[in-house]
Amino acid sequence: MSDRITAADPLSATPAGSGATTASATPHVDAGDAGYRKDLKSRHINMIAIGGAIGTGLFLGAGGRMANAGPSLFIAYAVCGLFAFFVVRALGELVLYRPSSGAFVSYAREFMGEKGAYTAGWLYFLNWSTTAVADITAAATYAHFWSMFSDIPQWILALIALAVVLAANLISVKYFGEMEFWFAIIKVAALVAFMVVGIFLVVTSHDVGGHTPGLANITDNGGIFPNGMMPMLLLIQGVVFAYASVELCGVAAGETENPEKIMPKAINSIMWRVGLFYVGSVVLLALILPYTAYSGDQSPFVTVFDKLGIPGAAGVMNLVVLTAALSSLNSGLYSTGRILRSMSLAGSAPKFTGVMNKGGVPYGGILLTAGFGVAGVVLNARMPEEAFELVLNFASIGIIGTWAMIMVCSLLFVRRAKEGKLARPSYQLPWAPYTQIVTLCFLAAVLVLMWMDGGVGRTTVNCLPLIAAALVGGWFLVRRRVRATRAERQD
Repeated sequence: MSDRITAADPLSATPAGSGATTASATPHVDAGDAGYRKDLKSRHINMIAIGGAIGTGLFLGAGGRMANAGPSLFIAYAVCGLFAFFVVRALGELVLYRPSSGAFVSYAREFMGEKGAYTAGWLYFLNWSTTAVADITAAATYAHFWSMFSDIPQWILALIALAVVLAANLISVKYFGEMEFWFAIIKVAALVAFMVVGIFLVVTSHDVGGHTPGLANITDNGGIFPNGMMPMLLLIQGVVFAYASVELCGVAAGETENPEKIMPKAINSIMWRVGLFYVGSVVLLALILPYTAYSGDQSPFVTVFDKLGIPGAAGVMNLVVLTAALSSLNSGLYSTGRILRSMSLAGSAPKFTGVMNKGGVPYGGILLTAGFGVAGVVLNARMPEEAFELVLNFASIGIIGTWAMIMVCSLLFVRRAKEGKLARPSYQLPWAPYTQIVTLCFLAAVLVLMWMDGGVGRTTVNCLPLIAAALVGGWFLVRRRVRATRAERQD
């Protein structure tokens, strides 16, 4: 018996090219979409899209990457940002075809069957369960900047961060939207302020910690590639992590009214945000100080303000980057809760992850992700220095898998449209199917670079057979329930 649950049969009765199947009249229905409240407004979605493109990977990770690769880091951010845009644009087309809180898991179910949905969902969970650990690690690291917290063990601060965000996430989607709205406002305002100050420092050649901002900080310190091109290439897998939340707006589309009006604007703006905030910020960092002035122990933005000597400025910026870490954690709990509910109601995730509270929040899945965050607290207690780098690599595996599944779904969607079985919305991924194929090749190349990097990255890639074995073994455990659930719906 096939596990594929799609709209193939109803669609076969639709005349080719009729265009009868639209985003508002698709025969495929995802049970996981029931029960949600459409409380997210246009401003929420727009700021969620911004917040998804500005996260912990920039605020904390850029320091260590700059120290390793030098100014060439901006090239890595630009390249990864382009492919991140392709991924979210492909997801946006699917969203306008059929908005769903199950997002790419729901689309994988329609175009790849339950095995595809199961794989996409658990890879996404791998991404966010490990990212949650990275976020609480980052939050604890930021908190240690202030002397009042310096004597508190890192694992205690990580636990506090997890508890606060979990409590807020369980209330309702409206509160989540408001939190993300203001988190994003703070992040954008901070980056804009940094860029204004940075441009002023470069234009006026104002002294910063004994260094004069300008091109000399690049040309006199080895140029754009001070350590060669390979360090920049090897850092790409970590840079991918910086864009881990771009798909969040696709998940949130299932809880908003009129996504066909809101989503295109939000997604299209991601491209210039990447260019302005990521690439622009890294270029300014390289102009203000030599790359050797940065380190992985401190946010590069905090480093600049610290050396600038403005009273309280470094503390304010550190508060902002702490906000970024909490925002990312908040987003991860939100999105995995929705994804796991879609899977649970199809039988491929534990039953308790499908339950909702009176506020329309799938708290079971949120609690499961938070449980892995608790494991991260233990990791912080045992190995506080290595915790961030270790989980970063496993999160990157989850991100690569999730993005690959989105592009495969997009490929299958376009193919089915060419067969006349459905109609693509007017908002489309450009240059399909070549865009999807090139993006999949890029993701495969990232895995190769992870292996070439050695150390934790190679260990992570070597764990791929174990991850695959776990997915296969898990499927054999849930397949009977999946088929029973499908049979109940067909009756």
